[in-house]
Amino acid sequence: MERSVTLELCFEGADVLRPGGLERAPISIAGGRIARGGGRAVDLSGFTILPGIVDVHGDGFERHLAPRRGAMKDIGEGLIAAEAELAANGVTTAVLAQFYSWEGGMRGPDFAQAVMEGLGRIRGEVATDLRAQLRFETSMVDDYTAVADFIAAHDIGYVVFNDHLPHDALAAGKRPPRLTGQALRIGRNPEKHLAAMQALHAGMHRVPQALARLCADLAAAGVVMGSHDDRSADGRAGWRALSVPITEFPETIEAAEAARTGGDAIIMGAPNVVRGGSHNGNASAPDMVAMGLVDALASDYHYPSLRRASFLLADAGVLDLAGAWHLVSKGPAEVLGLADRGDLTPGQRADLVVIDSATRRIVATVAGGRISHLTGVAAERLIG
Repeated sequence: MERSVTLELCFEGADVLRPGGLERAPISIAGGRIARGGGRAVDLSGFTILPGIVDVHGDGFERHLAPRRGAMKDIGEGLIAAEAELAANGVTTAVLAQFYSWEGGMRGPDFAQAVMEGLGRIRGEVATDLRAQLRFETSMVDDYTAVADFIAAHDIGYVVFNDHLPHDALAAGKRPPRLTGQALRIGRNPEKHLAAMQALHAGMHRVPQALARLCADLAAAGVVMGSHDDRSADGRAGWRALSVPITEFPETIEAAEAARTGGDAIIMGAPNVVRGGSHNGNASAPDMVAMGLVDALASDYHYPSLRRASFLLADAGVLDLAGAWHLVSKGPAEVLGLADRGDLTPGQRADLVVIDSATRRIVATVAGGRISHLTGVAAERLIG
């Protein structure tokens, strides 16, 4: 059962980021919501209060579940450790991106089952709102019924479609690169692994009909859906026709522009912004932000990049701070259909991040009115 104790406080003296920009004004929280006043006064002079970060897609939690190969003993404890990292990085709502893939190991269906069971056990023990995204490999035609049941059984609200088969190599009858290492890493015979990949490739003609049926069923159930690594305008249009209105990490400007024209939501990786561009030569997130082609930034594989990306964009003058922070708060909340968070207006969830104004380090995170992270001078003033 989720703990119900929440803070009733009034933070004074801090700069507060509202939709229109920073303002020096008190901000109160009560009953897990942003309140219009009241609460015990806490002096936060020298600090900045921003809306809690909504991470729309992150797989950094994996290193807590398996810090080294084979060391997967307690999924629940790993998720609790991951939540601590999320909180320390200002994340108040986190979408954990879990594969359901032919690739096996931590990407296989069995591991997905263990993660969802573990998440179900610990969700009420942590302050951060932990949610699940399922990344489903479209080539797994024989698993479509099973994955639909899996999504319903675990109340998964966000599904993203991937296709990581090396089709060019398989079509040419070649052995895909890194196949042996991939197979051995998950404890599978390389030849059997290759045979499974070849069988999936041979069955791709069955995918369109099965995918259309699955998307229709998920849309009817209210599941949010996205595609991954879109490369072309035609590809994005095809997904839109299937009621899949989100594109995650489009690889080309063409695909992103097609998404914007079609009214689709566009998610890019915060690490791409921090690096100054894609690590593998795909579309540059900073350029796309400047072109108005990004609705939300995601942690992808690195939680600290969310905060850093926002300040980098603001410092560079690409956006003002309110616009840059929108990409990690209200923007992703809107993509997920979560109207109750992402800004600090009265009535919203009490999700907020407190940052040292001088160093920009996160000193406190409050999720749903509960402290999930607290350190340093902010701790002394809050507890004092």
